[in-house]
Amino acid sequence: MSDAAPLLELRDVHAWYGESHALHGVTLEVHAGETVTLLGRNGVGKTTTLRAIMGLIRKRTGRIAFEGKDLMRLPLHRTAHAGIGFVPEERGIFASLTVDENLALPPVVASGGMSVEEIFGLFPNLKERRKSPGGKLSGGEQQMLAIARMLRTGARTLLLDEPTEGLAPVIVQRIGELLGTLKSRGMTILLVEQNFRFASRIADRFYLMEHGRVIADFPVGELESRMAQLHDVLGV
Repeated sequence: MSDAAPLLELRDVHAWYGESHALHGVTLEVHAGETVTLLGRNGVGKTTTLRAIMGLIRKRTGRIAFEGKDLMRLPLHRTAHAGIGFVPEERGIFASLTVDENLALPPVVASGGMSVEEIFGLFPNLKERRKSPGGKLSGGEQQMLAIARMLRTGARTLLLDEPTEGLAPVIVQRIGELLGTLKSRGMTILLVEQNFRFASRIADRFYLMEHGRVIADFPVGELESRMAQLHDVLGV
């Protein structure tokens, strides 16, 4: 891990849905250019962690900082403008709009956003379907479009929630190649992913979550030695 200050930092973060206490003191950090994966079963707080970072959960305590700036006090739209792009599990594309129209909508939050032609260079499938409505795309194409929309904004840090969920193996491989390309370009990625074998091809480090807490963190080089723990916690 770099000795530099983390780009994204959570310290003792608690979060609630109404009266339900979902996060119990989550602490983690992501450094610039890293790909970090949150592992854990469904319902342990992985998605909630991403939503807390983005300010989509307002009842939260602790410290969430990005580039040293406190995100806890920012209104929702200002969090996005800090340079963080969030791709939720449900993808968030506009089903009635074409690929071209979806790519024309995202606001610019920072300089350096990819042009449509750059996007089509990364996502040749989308170029072929550029006149198709989002709702007519395959699941893999919708996932690619959701990621592409964030790349248009200029965000250099991506939060991805289960990007391979329900996708065919050949598409999972394509998503992995894409994330590897983004990593090579210096993109910082915080990834929620059940498939740790997939994540191991691109992740630098892992955080293992259970019951709303981080119970372990380790670099990718320790993955094999952690298999007994992963089988116990993940049930795989």
